[in-house]
Amino acid sequence: MTLLYRLDASAAAVSARFGARAGDDPWAGGYAAPGKFAPVITAGREFIAGPRPAGKPLQPRMVPRLWGVLPPPSADDPARLVASVRNPDSPFWIGNLRNSEFRCLVPATAFMEWGSGTDYEGRRLRHWFAPDDQPMFAMAGVWKDNEVPGFALLTRGAAGVPKELGCKAMPVVLPDSEEARQIWLHGGWDSARRLVDAPAQLSLRNVSDEGHKAGQT
Repeated sequence: MTLLYRLDASAAAVSARFGARAGDDPWAGGYAAPGKFAPVITAGREFIAGPRPAGKPLQPRMVPRLWGVLPPPSADDPARLVASVRNPDSPFWIGNLRNSEFRCLVPATAFMEWGSGTDYEGRRLRHWFAPDDQPMFAMAGVWKDNEVPGFALLTRGAAGVPKELGCKAMPVVLPDSEEARQIWLHGGWDSARRLVDAPAQLSLRNVSDEGHKAGQT
């Protein structure tokens, strides 16, 4: 499960990359972890989600959101935030995923996954990954309008290099196309779900030795 990622870019660079309004987001670059705030890009209304004004698509904007949402009442630990979506058909998530205002882009420059094996000190191996051709990319996210709005990352089974290194899962990285991003932010759930279910064709490289170990603190 993804529990750490990096976004080594300023708010201005992120907004320019994805054509979003930066607003007052103070992000200056660094790593994100559950329980901390990180920027996401949403095309919903400012504070609450609901039907968009007819014929008036809202410009994507960058806003800070807490990584992690409160769990359902039946959870064993009601204080432990839910950071990822493993089953998009779960009743806990499906209502938000069907309403595109709750879907968001989560910008990143690399993400971390646990691999198999241990290092010489007996610690589990951590690997950092990034697409070969995208210095900055978008992961599929969804947010919930709790007292403190929070988001979670959609995940899938590991494929390619992460799978070869023993990772079990990885985030859903959206194709690097404006069409895919528009589908995730504005499209119906049938179209957006196809982005989640499509076989992972992204070429990822292991960037663990490219300066991302700083994010392991």
